[in-house]
Amino acid sequence: MSETNTYMSRVNEWWVSARGNKLFWRGLAGAAAIIILDQATKLWIVHGLALPEIGKIEISGIFDLSYVENRGASFGLLHGMRWLLSIISIGVAVALTVWLGRLARPIAATGVAFIIGGALGNLYDRIAYGYVVDFLDFSGLHFPWVFNVADSAINIGIAFLLLDAWKTRDQTGS
Repeated sequence: MSETNTYMSRVNEWWVSARGNKLFWRGLAGAAAIIILDQATKLWIVHGLALPEIGKIEISGIFDLSYVENRGASFGLLHGMRWLLSIISIGVAVALTVWLGRLARPIAATGVAFIIGGALGNLYDRIAYGYVVDFLDFSGLHFPWVFNVADSAINIGIAFLLLDAWKTRDQTGS
C-alpha cells in the first residue's frame, strides 16, 4: 500500500470514529458558539460602541473597555507576523480538532473546544483586519494586557485541560 493510501486510510478511520463521538460534535458546537460570541462582542465594541473612536470607556476602578489593535500574538508577542500567526492558529485548530475527534473525556473535550473557538475567533480578525481587536481592560487590577473573549476562551480551555490532567492522574494513581 502506498504512503498516500495509508494516510487516507488513517484519515478515514479517524473520521469514522470522530463522527460517532458525541463529544466531538458537542466540542465543535461549543467552539462555534465561542467564535460567534467573540465576533459578536467585537462587532459591538467596534460598531455599536464605536470604541475605536472613543478609545476607552471607564467602567469601574478595576475594569474598563479599551480599544487595542493587537498585531501580535498573546501579550503582543511576534508583533507584525500576521501570516505566520495565522498559519500557527490554523495548525493548532486542525491538530486540536483531530484530538477532539478521539477524546472520550468530557473535561478535556470542553477544554479543546474552548481553545479551538478562541484560536479561530482571533484568526478571523487577523486574516480579515491584520490585527486582533482587544477591549477587556483590567489594568485597575494591575493586569497590564488588554484582551478579548477569544483570549479568555483559550485560557479557560487551558484551565480545563489542566483540570482534566489532574483528575486523570488522580484516577490512575500516578
